[in-house]
Amino acid sequence: MNMESTPSQGRNTGMDDETFEQFAEQLERYVQTRLIPAESEVVENDAIPPAIIDEMRDMGLFGLSVPEEYGGAGLNMTQYARVVNTMSNAAPAYRSIFSINVGMFASALKNGATEEQRAEWYPKLAEGKIACFGLTEPGSGSDSAAMATTAVPDPSGNGWIINGTKRYITNAPHADVALIMARTDKEALPKNAHVSAFLVPMNTPGVSTGSPDKKMGQSGSHISDIMLDDVKVPGEALLGGETGKGFRFAMQSLDNGRISVGAAATGYARRALNSAIQYANERKAFGEPIANFQLIQAMLADSEIEIYAAEAMMKDVTDRADRGENILVKAAAFKVFASEMCGRVVDRVVQVYGGAGYLAEYDAERFYRDARIYRIYEGTTQILQLQIAKHMLREWEKTHG
Repeated sequence: MNMESTPSQGRNTGMDDETFEQFAEQLERYVQTRLIPAESEVVENDAIPPAIIDEMRDMGLFGLSVPEEYGGAGLNMTQYARVVNTMSNAAPAYRSIFSINVGMFASALKNGATEEQRAEWYPKLAEGKIACFGLTEPGSGSDSAAMATTAVPDPSGNGWIINGTKRYITNAPHADVALIMARTDKEALPKNAHVSAFLVPMNTPGVSTGSPDKKMGQSGSHISDIMLDDVKVPGEALLGGETGKGFRFAMQSLDNGRISVGAAATGYARRALNSAIQYANERKAFGEPIANFQLIQAMLADSEIEIYAAEAMMKDVTDRADRGENILVKAAAFKVFASEMCGRVVDRVVQVYGGAGYLAEYDAERFYRDARIYRIYEGTTQILQLQIAKHMLREWEKTHG
């Protein structure tokens, strides 16, 4: 489908409403008729069929948030979250393969790249090149002071030499480019000014990846280490052309990633609940469907209530983002609530299934395993609680200090 966006008038209007609704309807049909039926193949082979990845590229899913002038769809945050939410009715791997492109990587380009860097990388994302985001390390994640990956000036030119290891990097085994956070100053300077960001093609000499890690769930979505051994990159690889801005760019782009995870968790909870409703109507005990039993109904109702709350949060935080508000706290709050909510919903779904919910031949067992990671990546619940509280206390001090 040819997707066009309208220019923003102070607000990020994204794609025009009529075109987006047509695309959303097409995507919903694709999820239901193509992606969900292929889930068993994804699980069995631990991989998305290449034909489906090509179809997703043709639909423009790898460039959803890339501006139209660079070949993307130019979706605003509200539209982007709806797409992620719809895609997440199917297996998480489908979202995962393009989520870094349209989430954290594209956001980092928007917030921090030079015009030359945008002109180089936006079109590549739009055509379906796969990106990954290299922040976490064996000894550091949210703690940037412990970052061990280093980038030092190349004595033979105007570039940089990068050394280090990144861990748990989504899409690393398939990625064409990585945004690598590296220490450019030995000291842990105020406001994380010792961390810079680099655009590193994965075919650069010295870049290698480990074997995909075996995981609890989310079959078909792959993570691995990225090893950087005397990797030489040109000066143009430094995001924004300035040192000391990398961690800020990373944190800004994590707002986008947290909305994506929240939207995904909400969509997957809806899928799990629909499965439980169907099972409760088909499974009989004592001569009638278990859906007639009030304690089953209570679990279904509690799940609907919580999903509705998450959907309302998603609408609010994305609308605020499109108005240009600072959404750091709201995005964190949405991610925490949606991911924890999804965990509660899939737990109830297993309970509704009863003994069958513990068996691999039924979907409930897979839903339960798949959902667990949502409470961990793009900021654990505990880290985000601290972040939310820190900002609340800072705001109180501004008004009362």
